[in-house]
Amino acid sequence: MKKKIVLAYSGGLDTSCCIRWLQKKGFEVICFSAHLGSEFSPAQVRKKALATGAKKIYIKDLRKEFVSDYILPALKANAVYEHKYVLSTALGRPLIGKHLVDVAHQEGAKFVSHGCTGKGNDQVRIEVTVKTLDPKLEIVAPLREWHLTSRESEIEYAKEEKIPIAATKEKIYSIDKNIWGVSIEAGILEDLKNSPREDAYLFTKSAKKAPNKPQVVRIGFKKGVPVTLNGNKKDLLTMIEALNRIGGTHGVGRTDMVEDRTVGIKSREIYEAPAAWILLAAHRELEQLVLDKDLIAFKELVSLRYSHLAYAGLWFSHLKQSLDAFIERTQKKVTGEVALELYKGNITVAGRKSPYALYKKELATYGAKDMFNRADAKGFINIFAMPYIKS
Repeated sequence: MKKKIVLAYSGGLDTSCCIRWLQKKGFEVICFSAHLGSEFSPAQVRKKALATGAKKIYIKDLRKEFVSDYILPALKANAVYEHKYVLSTALGRPLIGKHLVDVAHQEGAKFVSHGCTGKGNDQVRIEVTVKTLDPKLEIVAPLREWHLTSRESEIEYAKEEKIPIAATKEKIYSIDKNIWGVSIEAGILEDLKNSPREDAYLFTKSAKKAPNKPQVVRIGFKKGVPVTLNGNKKDLLTMIEALNRIGGTHGVGRTDMVEDRTVGIKSREIYEAPAAWILLAAHRELEQLVLDKDLIAFKELVSLRYSHLAYAGLWFSHLKQSLDAFIERTQKKVTGEVALELYKGNITVAGRKSPYALYKKELATYGAKDMFNRADAKGFINIFAMPYIKS
């Protein structure tokens, strides 16, 4: 009797090759695919998995859970890894790992598998999640074991085994897409002298081809949660989809970075994430308006640590859960609206308001209605400078 294994399946080159390789190792392969907004439709994923030899496939629409339990906490935390990465793929992996464990339990399988590269972050994220939730499950990682040493060799393997794939040697990028963003690597991007070609991007326009007229979007928040877009109530999933379209049209959300992987190497990645950058810009601007300076300064430290935990796949760690509690407390008065102007790849603040604003015009103004008592400044400066005055 064949051993039953549940494979986290995306429909891409790696996991398509994994199905056949696992079968040849004597496994009965059951696929699990998380619908998080991939470049492949659920129908395409199902058709490809079964055509490649999977015994069965589970496809779960996890977009709402992704938004409420992963994207929203990260947004409240202002989580951005190394200033450039909004953690789109990183946030999805613990969710995939969680449901991979659930499907294995449902199927009575003792093995789970994934198509993550043996030198990347995703193997860490998924396997740490599996080990955290069920350490008894055995993990098989084909890309750490098989003889295929490159994406080119995987393409050759797929041709030999008559596996349907979309990747070619001319367009060899490794792509992971969900509703929070797109991660793109490999191919010509591995040479740091090369600029990304336009064919690497999935849905954002270049700044050169973006409209010559800017567009203003107004985002309303209630306790840190985005609730309105241009004055209209929207659930967050719908808002993200709309902002991806709007921002992508204006060339917003592209980043090109050399990042530090969890496994210790540096890699070059490019990303598309219009909605994420728009919402983060609005959220930060509103926090700047309603939080006091000490809370803002400390929350920046928390955000940095939070982004590193999320990047490394430590989503279910006690520290991350404890930081969530602190962050949630900071959102109590993050209510109001921020207007942003989108123009040729740039996001500019065009207005902000909140019933909890700490900004007081009568104190900040240099006009005739100034209420600030300038006479207080002398005593404040004397006391403030005291520790630094040499005797």
